[in-house]
Amino acid sequence: MNTFPLFFKLEDRKVLIVGGGDVALRKADLLRRAGAVITILAPSISAEIQALLSDSKHELICENYNKAYMIGARVIIAATDDETLNHQIHADASELNIPVNVVDTPHLCDFIFPAIVDRNPIVIGISSNGKAPVLARLLRARLETLIPQGYGKLAKLAGEFRSEVKTKIPTLTGRRQFWERAFEGQVSQLMFAGNEKEAAAQLQADLDNTATAINEKNTADNTSTESQTVKNTMGEVYIVGAGPGDPELLTFKALRLMQQADIVYYDALVSPQVLDLCRRDADKVFVGKKRSNHAVAQLGINELLVNSAKEGRRVVRLKGGDPFIFGRGGEEIESLRAHGVPYQVVPGITAANAAASYAGIPLTHRDHSQSVRFVTGFLKAGAPNSNFKNFLNTDETVVFYMGLHSLPRLTTGLIDAGRSSDTPIAIVSNASMPNQQVLTGTLANIVELQEKSQLPTPALLIMGDVVSLHDDLAWYNLQNQQNNQNTSKPDNNWLRDGTAATPKSTAHQQAHALSMVANLATADDSLEQLVIG
Repeated sequence: MNTFPLFFKLEDRKVLIVGGGDVALRKADLLRRAGAVITILAPSISAEIQALLSDSKHELICENYNKAYMIGARVIIAATDDETLNHQIHADASELNIPVNVVDTPHLCDFIFPAIVDRNPIVIGISSNGKAPVLARLLRARLETLIPQGYGKLAKLAGEFRSEVKTKIPTLTGRRQFWERAFEGQVSQLMFAGNEKEAAAQLQADLDNTATAINEKNTADNTSTESQTVKNTMGEVYIVGAGPGDPELLTFKALRLMQQADIVYYDALVSPQVLDLCRRDADKVFVGKKRSNHAVAQLGINELLVNSAKEGRRVVRLKGGDPFIFGRGGEEIESLRAHGVPYQVVPGITAANAAASYAGIPLTHRDHSQSVRFVTGFLKAGAPNSNFKNFLNTDETVVFYMGLHSLPRLTTGLIDAGRSSDTPIAIVSNASMPNQQVLTGTLANIVELQEKSQLPTPALLIMGDVVSLHDDLAWYNLQNQQNNQNTSKPDNNWLRDGTAATPKSTAHQQAHALSMVANLATADDSLEQLVIG
């Protein structure tokens, strides 16, 4: 972050605005709504400002700038068109250690006015750090349409009940769960429908019922606190597919449950951007598994999920791709079911779909492939998958998870089993991410091409005639690649000669190391296949 978002309390605090024109008017209007005591200092003050600040709490001073008027100000705004004067105001404010904003001059600003979505007492500030204020305003307009006005009233209602809730529900976890039930249930629906009295009555009834249940449980257990009640209350586990790495490819339900989690157990290929979308104060525990390196064994992960739920916590098991496609989601819910733990499963975009889509390789095509098979490169306990005779159908696309490290064995085994050495095959590395790379070839030459290109994991292999469509259908980063190469000759095209398609832009070079495509760290070691006809 270039700037850190903070919210200033300006109620009854002095704010000095130097300037008396339209810019000063806009700032004064915002600050007046925040309850600030505004002083306008300018040789000429517009009639609009005089009308806006007619209240006696504000002060209008028709004079030239004088540093003395800064004394006692909480913040200062320079809203003049005099560059020399703006620099002087900045220097004087800095000397007095008073935060200053020089309008439209980011390098002279200690703070920035964001685009504001006002749902008092809910306030959302959007800032581009002075780079694209129009874009920030457009984002604000979009949020205005997505966030009902009722959220402000809901927040005010919560404020009215906050003290009583704290008294009747002693623990932080219990209070948080109570409020989330209220904000996601009948109380919020009533408020959004405009039934404020009914919403308040429903909230009171929910609170009274919760308090009664706590007291009855404490009496039964002969305890004096709610801690044991919470400990004995069963939580829930959400098995969530985090998709291929790009956070925009998460489902709405995945995002909602990630925001509710008390604890998150996440895999090696969950990108930092996706992990950042989990609730900020949730515990985040790494349980990733890479080839021959398991941070936590699967049985240990199962135990963690069960124990956390039995502590009354809402648990998110965040998995790369889809939980049920080489993700061991089935094993985990078997364990949860055996221990009576409630659970939900949220599907995600699996590695094969992401890699194929972003590489421009349709997994099925009427002219090339009538089915697709998802295959893991290794059996349980690390034994290689050598059932090559299962993959000889030329009308079928085969996608190998965890196949890059065993590429020579796979290609040799397929050819020996009877698959043509001219069969097209592609390696897709970091699919859907800015640093995506694609390498195409045949079973005969892909090993040699990979030795030269050294595409990194995570990656998966796509084999079949559909790979030949990559030349014409590749879309992701293709325009950038073509511009860099400045050529359209087929003989020089990286899609044809087997060279890797490596994005060149700065943004691509800075892509994060943990992506979630292919070679799933959570993939099941047993031989599993999904065939779609």
